[in-house]
Amino acid sequence: MSIGHTLLGLLESGPRHGYELKRAFDETFGHDRPLHYGQVYSTMSRLLRNGLVEVDGIEAGGGPERKRYAITHAGVTDVEQWLGTPQKPEEYLQSALYTKVVLALLTHRNAADVLDTQRSEHLRSMRILTDRKRKGDLADQLICDHALYHLEADLRWLELTAARLDKLREVIAR
Repeated sequence: MSIGHTLLGLLESGPRHGYELKRAFDETFGHDRPLHYGQVYSTMSRLLRNGLVEVDGIEAGGGPERKRYAITHAGVTDVEQWLGTPQKPEEYLQSALYTKVVLALLTHRNAADVLDTQRSEHLRSMRILTDRKRKGDLADQLICDHALYHLEADLRWLELTAARLDKLREVIAR
C-alpha cells in the first residue's frame, strides 16, 4: 500500500492536520496496521517537499505548532495517475512454502509433514478470518475475502504439491 497516495487521497475531501489524517487512515485502512504518528509526519514532509501538498494553515497552541495540510493540483493529478495504474499482481515466485518442501526433500525429512503442518496453519488462519468476516463491517468483509482467496489458492497448491511429492523427490535427486 502506498501510504503517501492514501494520505493524498484522504486530503481530497479537504485540508486536515496530521493527527486527523492518522485517525482517518486508521479508521478506513489501518484495522490491522495503524500508522505511527512519525510515519504520517515524515510522509507529509516528503509530500510537501515534492509539491503534492501545501500547508493550509498553522495553529499555535499549548504544544507544538499544528500544520493543516491541503492537497495541491499536482497532488490530485498524482493520486489520479496512481489510481489509474494497475497494481502489479503478486506472483509469489519466491515461495517460502516451496523452499521448505524442497529443503525437506533434500535433507531427507518428511516433506508431507511440512505440507500437513502448513495446511493446518492455513486452516486455522481461515477460521479466524471467517469469524472476523462474519462479525465485521463491509470493509472488513472485503479485506477478509481477499485474504481468504489467497489462502484458498495456497491450500490448492499444498494439495497439488502433496500429490506430486514422489515426482519432485525424483527430480531433486538427479
